[in-house]
Amino acid sequence: MTIDLEIALSAELDPIIDVAAGLGLQPEDIIPYGWTKAKVPIDVLDAAAEAATDGKLILVTAMSPTPAGEGKTTTSIGLADGLNELARSKPEVGKAVLALREPSMGPVFGMKGGAAGGGYAQVVPMEDINLHFTGDFAAIAAANNLAVTMLDNHIHHGNELDVDVRRVHIRRVVDLNDRELRGVVVGLGGINGGVPREDAFDIVVASEVMAVFCLSTSLTDLKERLGRIVLAHSRSRTPITVADVGAAGAMTALLRNALAPNLVQSLEHSPAFIHGGPFANIAHGCNSLLATKAALTLGDWTVTEAGFGADLGAEKFLDIKCRAAGIWPSAVVVVATLRALKYHGGIEVKDVQTPNSHAVIDGMSNLEHHCGNLLNIYGITPVVCFNRFPTDTDEEMADAIAHLRSKGISAVESTHWADGGKGALGLAEAVVEAAGGAGNAGPAVDDGSVFVAGTASGDAQAPPPGESAAELPRAQYSYELDRPLEEKIRTIAQRIYGAADVELPTQVKRKLGQFTDEGYGDAPICIAKTQYSLSTDATLRGAPKDHIIEVKDVRLSAGAGFVVVIAGDIMTMPGLPKEPSALKIDVTEDGNITGLF
Repeated sequence: MTIDLEIALSAELDPIIDVAAGLGLQPEDIIPYGWTKAKVPIDVLDAAAEAATDGKLILVTAMSPTPAGEGKTTTSIGLADGLNELARSKPEVGKAVLALREPSMGPVFGMKGGAAGGGYAQVVPMEDINLHFTGDFAAIAAANNLAVTMLDNHIHHGNELDVDVRRVHIRRVVDLNDRELRGVVVGLGGINGGVPREDAFDIVVASEVMAVFCLSTSLTDLKERLGRIVLAHSRSRTPITVADVGAAGAMTALLRNALAPNLVQSLEHSPAFIHGGPFANIAHGCNSLLATKAALTLGDWTVTEAGFGADLGAEKFLDIKCRAAGIWPSAVVVVATLRALKYHGGIEVKDVQTPNSHAVIDGMSNLEHHCGNLLNIYGITPVVCFNRFPTDTDEEMADAIAHLRSKGISAVESTHWADGGKGALGLAEAVVEAAGGAGNAGPAVDDGSVFVAGTASGDAQAPPPGESAAELPRAQYSYELDRPLEEKIRTIAQRIYGAADVELPTQVKRKLGQFTDEGYGDAPICIAKTQYSLSTDATLRGAPKDHIIEVKDVRLSAGAGFVVVIAGDIMTMPGLPKEPSALKIDVTEDGNITGLF
């Protein structure tokens, strides 16, 4: 049994009704899934929001990830536990609530493993969270596949919409890594087997339905967004949507219960909303907007994370999710490790545990790039958290922290993996200071141009009663929505990735022009690329400059409200490694899971 699973299984969990009570929710306000999990209905959250002032939003992001792993989810959990530990001696700090993504079973059975934290900074029950949980992903897969099925059924029964089977955009999905499904042919069953066409599968977390699910604010909003999903084009190049084939209502019915956020707890009983899970190297990489809003409503601090490094996760969180929701973080934590610094300093993975202060400093270029983006582009002063590993030396850690402080960047080490919330007290104090003091100050944005979910523009959002605009965090995006799609892609490449330019093939430019002609020119950009480098070449470490971002394709996500840009060799259906994690997972005679991490 792995250490993480052993710690999780030995933990004493509070009944979920007690966790809910700590948020001011009554037993009748939740829908329990056993003793340790529950869903909180949207109407309950709406009622709570009317009587509460939103707390402060803290985003946890990271430097470019490495094969060694940096522990961003573990740090998010440790920070929430640290804030709640700090509040025990300083009650004015207030309550911290987590808002995290649900793990995909693809990585769980593949190479990355689970995503419920680690050591003494975990959300529990980790074995449920990492596997089927409350069935949200199954519902999302079913809703997505229903849309494809109804499109194919429409084609089979006469094709009144004149669907061009060569221009079908939606793919079937499954929540596993399965390279065999990257390209398939369907409809080969003869006259009663449908119409033959080329097809492909994506992993669930890469689907537009997942992105829509995580950006929806209500069942009505969900149904409208689903209806706008473009499934295909006709032979006259007319977009054909979910609404056109009549699938929006049935898809919403499948997702009705799933849309309510899931409530669990950390090992130290910090409340945690875990809901939705789009990949950040493919989709927008953020948990559901409803889960974030729930945490903001019911807590004084909301600790959330964005997938992978700040170039992928934080950029999309700020430019897409925050713009859609009219929210903005009060502080941003950038997770780093000495091992990752050494890797970006040129050391191979097998040697990153060997002390090497020179390599630590050499790898700072990557971390400084991410911090510089947050400060110079988004106007947010970051706090760097060094997630400490047992092999780290005091000399290396002191050199790393001193280097960053010499650059004017706040940096602290944290031992939450080994020590839980007490090991993250220094991080919690640094975050409170960066955010301007105790929680519950309101995350609403004063930017004059809030992007309203599902539309291309919106009215300025007024500050909450009793607060002036000057007291609110001010949104500062990396690009403006009214710029041409090609210009927005180039702006992200140059400003966020440090690229010299982007390479846009003729067919990609043609599709961008088509999207603009169809009314989607004001949409945000969601770039899908490797997470391992600021470039599209996973082997380029550190902070490469003047590289070229190679765009292979663009896809319209009209329901989610953005344009996906496929850059480099990114796959929307991953494959399993030679020795997948699934080989180590088993169940004992008494029903306990082993090998899960």
